[in-house]
Amino acid sequence: VQLQAYGGGLVQPGGSLRLSCAASGSISSIAVMGWYRQAPEKQRELVAIIPSGGLADVADSVKGRFTISRDNAKNAVYLQMNNLKPEDTAVYYCNLVNYGRMYWGKGTQVTVFS
Repeated sequence: VQLQAYGGGLVQPGGSLRLSCAASGSISSIAVMGWYRQAPEKQRELVAIIPSGGLADVADSVKGRFTISRDNAKNAVYLQMNNLKPEDTAVYYCNLVNYGRMYWGKGTQVTVFS
């Protein structure tokens, strides 16, 4: 299983970015996909997760600004980030829990600066 994420970049406060991640390989129909982030000198934290057919869970710090969605046919997960703030600056990692194993994509940098 491999995860390929893309869509990071530089944006001013209040701007938007959309992250995408596609999983390849043998993916379970009940796999959970999500996004985590890690800011400099901080621990990696959950941003949002979404089961294949259930309700998404979004961290309180991004609730109302970030939306996670997925396309099961493409084994893809997306993170729409609106009203970005400097504190959202971090490396964002795509995550997949598949057949009891956890997989990580290479991170994509999101920098919010004024």
